[in-house]
Amino acid sequence: MAPRQPDDPPATDDVLMAEVARGDMEAFRTLNRRYLARVVALAGRTLGDAAEAEDVAQETFLRLWRTAPNWRPNEAKVGTWLHRVALNLCFDKLSRRREEHPGDPPDAVDPAPGPSSVAQQRETADHVRAALDTLPDAQRRAITLCHYQGMRNIEAAEVMGVSIEALESLLARGRRKLREQLRALAPELLGAA
Repeated sequence: MAPRQPDDPPATDDVLMAEVARGDMEAFRTLNRRYLARVVALAGRTLGDAAEAEDVAQETFLRLWRTAPNWRPNEAKVGTWLHRVALNLCFDKLSRRREEHPGDPPDAVDPAPGPSSVAQQRETADHVRAALDTLPDAQRRAITLCHYQGMRNIEAAEVMGVSIEALESLLARGRRKLREQLRALAPELLGAA
């Protein structure tokens, strides 16, 4: 394929996958630039560990490289497929954690002092993370994909392999349980609600 010119429209993901299938490293780097930050963010939110999130992202893109020769453009969107692979890898890691360390206490919050607003944001994030951790896996995934990853419902439903109606039901139940948990953990976050 001829080298892309700066004023060329961006290549579609499917075109890039076809180029990756032919061993084109620049096409692979383009897909990596498009999706790496979102994959790392998803893995980070799911696992709560930056190093493991980077491992998941690396494995996800390795799988993209290996899958490219067999890619069928009309079966899935590249971004959706990447999110699904990353999510499955995260769940594998979480399952291994539970098997290896069933009785380990949660990590302690960093006690280092900082500006009050940063501390307050961290405390709020900790409360939300703790509340999220109490949700069933499917509800937590739905909320993570839609609220933290910014996916539209149709994309999140595709990643999770459920109907849009099922996803919306998971979101509604998850939000309701999240409010209940936050009311119990940190009622000041919800104000008078």
